[in-house]
Amino acid sequence: MPRRPVAMLMAVMSLCALPAFAGETPAPPPALGALDALYPDLDKLYRELHQAPELSRQEEKTAAKLAARLRALGYDVTTQVGGHGVVALLRNGAGPTVMLRTEMDGLPVEEKTGLPYASKVTAVDDGGQRVSVMHACGHDVHMTSWMGTAMLLGRARGQWRGTVMLVAQPAEEQGSGARQMLEAGLFQRFPKPDFAVALHDSGTAEAGTVEYTPGFALASVDSVDVTLFGKGGHGAYPQTTVDPVVMAARTVLALQTLVSREKDPLEPAVVTVGSIHGGTKHNIIPDEVRLQLTVRSYKPEVRKRLLEGIERIVKAEALASNAPRPPTIAVTEGTPATYNEPALTQRLVSALARALGDKNLRAAPPVMGGEDFSEYGRMGIPATLLWLGAVEPQRYAQAKQSGEPLPSLHSATFAPDRERTLRTGVSALTTAALELLGRP
Repeated sequence: MPRRPVAMLMAVMSLCALPAFAGETPAPPPALGALDALYPDLDKLYRELHQAPELSRQEEKTAAKLAARLRALGYDVTTQVGGHGVVALLRNGAGPTVMLRTEMDGLPVEEKTGLPYASKVTAVDDGGQRVSVMHACGHDVHMTSWMGTAMLLGRARGQWRGTVMLVAQPAEEQGSGARQMLEAGLFQRFPKPDFAVALHDSGTAEAGTVEYTPGFALASVDSVDVTLFGKGGHGAYPQTTVDPVVMAARTVLALQTLVSREKDPLEPAVVTVGSIHGGTKHNIIPDEVRLQLTVRSYKPEVRKRLLEGIERIVKAEALASNAPRPPTIAVTEGTPATYNEPALTQRLVSALARALGDKNLRAAPPVMGGEDFSEYGRMGIPATLLWLGAVEPQRYAQAKQSGEPLPSLHSATFAPDRERTLRTGVSALTTAALELLGRP
C-alpha cells in the first residue's frame, strides 16, 4: 500500500472531521469486557494462522480451522461457498443482518521478519512453480480480529438482536473471491445483509488507531494483457521487418495521454505498464512484444473511458506501424472501486470514537490500491471498510520524524505490532457490529 502524503491527509482530515467528543472518557460496549480473558487464545490463533498461510484458492486448511471454531461457538456454518468460502450465521431474534467479512489467503512472498513464528511454508502456485508463502498483507490479523468478534458477540447475546453473518472469503489477493462467493449464491442461499463491514490493516498507521475514508476509499483495478505483432528479422536489415519493439515503445508513451490529456484532471486515474517482454538477442527483431498493464480509477465512467482508450490506442499504433495482424487485448482481472457509504461510515466513526476515544480515530485519504470487498457494496448493501493501524507506536513516531519508510503491506518484512493491533481490531469490529445490530 502506498504511503499517504501528509498534505493530502491533513486536507482530508479537515473535510472529514470527527464528531466532537472532547473531554469524554471512552465508554467501550460491555461486550468488550471479556476480551482480556479471550486474548491468550486469540494470540495463539494468530500465530497458528501466520505460520500456516495458504495461497489464493488453496485456503482449505484455513477455512476448516475457522469453520470448526465457529461451530464450537454455536454458529450455523456452511463451507465451500464459492471455493473455500465460509459463511457462519448467529441468529438472535428479529433485527438487522450485519455481515462481517475477512479474507483468508496469503501471498507468494518469502518471509524475512525474523519472528519466532515466521512462516516457512512453500506451495505450488497456479503456474506450477513452488513459491514461499506469507501472510504479508495482514489477513491473519483480519481473521483473528473477526474470530475474536465472533466469540464476543456469541457471549453477549443479551446485548443485541438480529443476525450476525460472518463471511470468510477466499482469493482476495486475486480479486476474484468476493465475486466467486456471490456467483455461488451468497445473498440467495443466506440472508442479504443490511450492512457489511470489513477491516484492513495498515502499514502506515500506528497500532491502536482506526482510520476511515467516507466515499471512494480504494480504486477499481483492472489488469490488461496486450500482445503486439510484428514481422521479425535481422537487426541489421530493419527495412525487411515490422518492429514490434518500436510499436510497443510508441504505445507505452501514447497510453500516458489517457491520463494526462483525455481525462478530467480532477478525476484520479493511473495507467501503468508494469511489464514489457519481447525478443531474445541483441540483433534479432522479434515477431511480437507483450505488455501487462494495471489500470486504476474510482468512478465507473472513468474506468470505462480508460479501458476503451487503451483498446483504441493499441489498435491505432499497430495500424500506424503496418502490423501484419491486429493486436490482442484482454482484461484478465478486475475489481470495482471500494465505496464506503458515507452515512454508515460516519455512524461507525461516532460509535468507535465513543469506544476507543476520538484521539484514536483518524480520517485518511483514498488510495489507488484495490479490494474486492467492493463487490458487496455493488449489490446495494451499505458497506464500509475501516483501516486498522498496525505499526508499533514508537517505531511509527521515529519513522515520521526521520522520514524513514516503513515496511509496506506485501513486503517480506511487514510485521504488525501484534497484541495492540489485534486488541484494537477485535474492539473495532465488535463495536461496529453492536452499533448496527438491533437493541434488546
